[in-house]
Amino acid sequence: MTLIQMKQRRDTTTSQASPAPQLGFVIPTNGRACPELAEGDLHCSNNLESQPSSETRVPRPWRALSFATGRGSSMVKFFGSGKGFWEAQRFSAAISLPGVAALAAEVRGKLKILATLAMFSVTLPALQAQAPVPKADIIFTHANAYTGVPGGSSFHEIRRVDSIAIQGDRILATGKAADLMKHKGPATQVIDLAGHFVMPGFNDAHCHLSAGGFQELEVNLTGAKTLEEFRQRIREKAERALAGEWILGRGWDHTLWPVKELPSRWDLDEVSTKNPIFLVRVDGHIAVANTKALQLASITVASRDPVGGKIDRLDTGEPSGILRETAQQAVRAVIPKPDHEDRRKAIEFALSEAARWGVTSAQDNSSWDDFLIYEELEKEGKLTLRISEWLPFDDPVDVLRAHRAAHPHDDLLLHTGMLKGFMDGSLGSRTAAMLAPYSDDPTNSGIPQYDQDKLNALTKDRLQAGFQIGFHAIGDHAVDMALTAFAKALKTIKVLGKTDFRLRIEHAQVLAPNQFQRFKDLRVIASMQPSHLLTDMAWAQARLGEKRAEHSYAWAEMLKNNIPLAFGTDFPVESINPFRGLYAATTRRSEDGKKEYFPAQRIEMDDAIAAYTHGSAYAEFAEKEKGEIAPGQLADFIVLDRDITNATPAKLLETKVLRTVVGGKTVYEAK
Repeated sequence: MTLIQMKQRRDTTTSQASPAPQLGFVIPTNGRACPELAEGDLHCSNNLESQPSSETRVPRPWRALSFATGRGSSMVKFFGSGKGFWEAQRFSAAISLPGVAALAAEVRGKLKILATLAMFSVTLPALQAQAPVPKADIIFTHANAYTGVPGGSSFHEIRRVDSIAIQGDRILATGKAADLMKHKGPATQVIDLAGHFVMPGFNDAHCHLSAGGFQELEVNLTGAKTLEEFRQRIREKAERALAGEWILGRGWDHTLWPVKELPSRWDLDEVSTKNPIFLVRVDGHIAVANTKALQLASITVASRDPVGGKIDRLDTGEPSGILRETAQQAVRAVIPKPDHEDRRKAIEFALSEAARWGVTSAQDNSSWDDFLIYEELEKEGKLTLRISEWLPFDDPVDVLRAHRAAHPHDDLLLHTGMLKGFMDGSLGSRTAAMLAPYSDDPTNSGIPQYDQDKLNALTKDRLQAGFQIGFHAIGDHAVDMALTAFAKALKTIKVLGKTDFRLRIEHAQVLAPNQFQRFKDLRVIASMQPSHLLTDMAWAQARLGEKRAEHSYAWAEMLKNNIPLAFGTDFPVESINPFRGLYAATTRRSEDGKKEYFPAQRIEMDDAIAAYTHGSAYAEFAEKEKGEIAPGQLADFIVLDRDITNATPAKLLETKVLRTVVGGKTVYEAK
């Protein structure tokens, strides 16, 4: 099943035209089995909330008779279209069909109520006609607006409109310009979009905004093609630094270098011995430090590897400078924290990048100090991105509760969200936890970050406290750990009135074949970053071997198994540019088009867009607020220089954002 199909089944979308008033009542059936129904007239369902599928939906005005069993009683639910008394008579006849007569007496007892409601429905349009037409603040016209709302005749027919009316921070109406002009008042601004493509704003389901901003303030090593280029960028910073000043940077990737060997402390010592240097790899899971930095962190021959980490060493036992996973913490602990001015500058840069690339919402893994900067910007009216801020899974529950309570959770611009925990590292660093050793490193299966029993206990306590949980898990062993913890917790916890936890696994890059069904059974969301494949396909198959690689970055297999899919970028591990992600998801080719990676796992553009908008909103319990261009939703959308649903792959990568709108306000406009 595609994401569009899953979405259509999950949501009741708002019609663009004003629908007739819906009438309905629910009749107890006292536990009786649902009777055999006549084809084409009625629909039987074992889910009270479900609507008939497109294959079984009956003609209006009498759409469905649905049956459900729950908590010891059964109900029959009737949906009407509000056409009046004669339709009530038609239903009266319908329930006398063979197999339905047993319910007739009870249903006829309700018809008096229905007749009264039907008479009200006749007068309601007249009352509505007398109501004043709401006026829009802005009407955008002459658009080619891809709403994200599935059409009625096909799962891959997305409704399009040419005009959007905005009132406050919400979409008031969509449709044709002539129809929306009734919402134009004396103060309404009309903006002509000149036929440009419009779509819901991107919701980056996994990013690190602060780290992305600091990458610009520190030494940016992204894309360095050789060890010498890597050193030269550091040297330029060192020449301006005071003696003893820390030189920090990130983004290096040794797999891009001709000799694909990790850098060492001595490579950095050649640049500077007066300054401590600490440089994080592009994935964030390993770093290299020079001798002075290691000395300040007291990392020596005698140092032991920390739990969940590793200090790389020479044969003599001397540290090489490479620190994997938690081994980085010793150095991080002695690095001075950034001051308020630098932190704000980094965040402002990240916000500007998000707006420039059409990202209107972000689910962010930064720090509490960064969250306080977001609050400051919001109070000043300068927060241009909706942010759901994750909290550390390992923090004590009382601290997590205090942080959750520190900011209104119903603030749609800024609030805390899920808890983020790490099961393992990354494939690029060979620290992702695998069930079998790496194909190109047979003595290594990665570095798990938890003992399973401890993880199970922590997960249970935090779910019981009402937190959503998302686990970083890249390798199939890490995925197994996460799924096991979720399964055990769900069996034992009891949270009053809550059954929808929307548990998540972040990345989910390598799965064993049996794990897809476990995802589905536990209703776990796969939060994935398709642009990772553009970087990883150069070496992923060598790391995994062909058999495991077939089930890696498996977006199509996720959808086939009805697993909710949310897309993001992992910025700054990858660029925050979402068009690279759409390209990767729909082509599974390198950016130059020369290399292809297991093409059976690519997905349709409609599904890729849905994963990046509505799917990401669903992953943060916000699908009723955003993810579509529809009346009542937040006015978060973007204007592009091309229709990406019709663009060739090469042209898709060249897409430019012309305008980004958040809550009805333009936060970016191309010059």
